[in-house]
Amino acid sequence: MGNKIKFLDLTFQYKSIKKEIDAAIKRVLESGHFIGGEEVENFEKEIAKFCGIRYAIGVNSGTDALFLSLKALGVGPRDEVITTPFTFIATAEVIANCGAKPVFVDIDPKTFNIDPRKIEEYLKSNIQYPKSKTKIKAILPVHLFGQMADMSEIMRIAKKYKLYVVEDAAQAIGARIKFVNSQLIRKFVDLKAGSIGDIGCFSFFPSKNLGAMGDGGMVVTNNKKIADKIRLLRNHGSSPKEKYLNLIVGTNSRLDALQAAILRVKLKYLPKWSKKRAEKATYYSTHLVTQSPNDLVTPYIAPGHTHIFHQYTIRTKNRDQLKKYLEKNGIPTMIYYPLPLHFQPAFKYLSYKKADFPEAEKAAKEVLSLPIYPELKKAEQDFIIRKIKEFYEKEN
Repeated sequence: MGNKIKFLDLTFQYKSIKKEIDAAIKRVLESGHFIGGEEVENFEKEIAKFCGIRYAIGVNSGTDALFLSLKALGVGPRDEVITTPFTFIATAEVIANCGAKPVFVDIDPKTFNIDPRKIEEYLKSNIQYPKSKTKIKAILPVHLFGQMADMSEIMRIAKKYKLYVVEDAAQAIGARIKFVNSQLIRKFVDLKAGSIGDIGCFSFFPSKNLGAMGDGGMVVTNNKKIADKIRLLRNHGSSPKEKYLNLIVGTNSRLDALQAAILRVKLKYLPKWSKKRAEKATYYSTHLVTQSPNDLVTPYIAPGHTHIFHQYTIRTKNRDQLKKYLEKNGIPTMIYYPLPLHFQPAFKYLSYKKADFPEAEKAAKEVLSLPIYPELKKAEQDFIIRKIKEFYEKEN
């Protein structure tokens, strides 16, 4: 190809809505209000409406969204939070930074998301035969690559064992699931990522499907007490009614007005961009299934789920060789994630061993993410598909 393919090119997105973005930036600069204020408040309302939820609280990153959510639920020393070992470190990092213990359970090999059966296995064994004095307090599922975890089962388990659920929806804004609502017998409700658990958390890191031009995050919840607590925590625990009166110990984690204004523009286009991502994912899958041997596995979409393809992630036993071949031909790829969290030096103190989570360990050796974004050209996709086919023909 004449021009080198990029894994992600955000300049196309900016150029397509340049006038609106520039106008939003100018509006904030002329207002003189850079922290909080009308832009942030309006964006919070728009996100709450988008997610179908009552409250949204802007914070300065997806990591802080998770951290403040756990703090608001009272997670601290001697607590355990169950999560996945196959994700970005922030998910488990915030648990540790609360003074609690991250507890990993294995993933579903098809979706790469936490396996509810493994959650229940852990809960059964540790409630009946407690090994420590720690208390299991919450489940923190990650909706990896743009597809939600099995929230129907996770919520059933959480209710049974009286646990909180905090959704890490950093990669899945707009993803949906047909969810059985126990209050509506024989009826299904179509719910969005972040709206099912006690709390949902989003990241607006620039590379996300809804990305800022800097850092940003959001917490969503239907619980007013939790929403009020997070508003306090994000602003030094300051009273909303009296200046310099600090009700609790908090931190500085405010979403700035400039990012909120930019995100408000982008949010209007998110459904359109998500649709384009899905179309490109379908194109990849259709052609890769017909052109490649059984060793290459395309993304699985669970029944009732809508995948928004933050990443288009294939898996193959020849991952490293395929990656090198594609890069040799000017095709960038990424590995999310090459090292499961229980192998990270930062979590050595948890004393997990090799083969403790075989599905996560296997996935880490086989996953490969291909370029996918709304502006990716058909000719570029065709080139990528052709080179993957060539690789396997050479291998055979």
